[in-house]
Amino acid sequence: GSHDSFSFYIDEASPVGPEQPETVQNFVSVFGTVAKKLMRKWLATQTMNFTSQLGAGIRYFDLRISTKPRDPDNELYFAHGLFSAKVKEGLEEINSFLADHPKEVVFLDFNHFYGMQKYHHEKLVQMLKDTYGNKMCPAIFAHEVSLQYLWEKEHQVLVFYHSPVALEVPFLWPGQMMPAPWANTTDPEKLIQFLQASITERRKKGSFFISQVVLTPKASTVVKGVASGLRETITERALPAMMQWVRTQKPGESGVNIITADFVELGDFISTVIKLNYALDEGEDNTT
Repeated sequence: GSHDSFSFYIDEASPVGPEQPETVQNFVSVFGTVAKKLMRKWLATQTMNFTSQLGAGIRYFDLRISTKPRDPDNELYFAHGLFSAKVKEGLEEINSFLADHPKEVVFLDFNHFYGMQKYHHEKLVQMLKDTYGNKMCPAIFAHEVSLQYLWEKEHQVLVFYHSPVALEVPFLWPGQMMPAPWANTTDPEKLIQFLQASITERRKKGSFFISQVVLTPKASTVVKGVASGLRETITERALPAMMQWVRTQKPGESGVNIITADFVELGDFISTVIKLNYALDEGEDNTT
């Protein structure tokens, strides 16, 4: 999976997202475009678009949705500090891949909503219906979802929706079925301890489970590396330690399930995670 999956594109001409603290809003109001260019270096956690991510093997997408202040078209956008592409365009891009690859399955995790009223949620639900239709798998028990089941039903999309709206719509899986504990640290050692503890504490709740191999910059980190950005300052330096942890994992109900990262093309992240699948077959346990 990819963390902040849509952040490969950030619109520097857009206003600051409504979820950003007042300090950030003030910083941008004073320094304008220059501030946004610097923000972009820390807000962009991916460089590949949806099609490239899918082609590389990404199947879980972390999506955050926002309305835009004073937007005459009342559109919905992906957002992470600044605004990204229109949601409709992103969903259609993913659907094009699914149409060409009928046995592939994706997880769309709508986990943050900003500035959204009831009618915005209704608009998004209708957009999902119009784009994916019967490709969406209705919410059932997680352990019933096998590839064989999905192929037989011709389902290719599982939509997780972290809002009470999910309880009213059969094809929306409640957000609690996709927990994603967040370490919120810049320290690779602390991150690995947190990831390991999360897996140890994981209960067989009949839910999916995300391990976020993601380091989060503090304000002081951003100030020190303001011109270089997230990738150079944090992600690339921590990559060897994080990848070592991934390689030693076992998949299954008491192990890892979905693993997300920033800049998923770095190193051998995608191929390493894909290889873990083979450990599910005990006869091939040594392939990892």
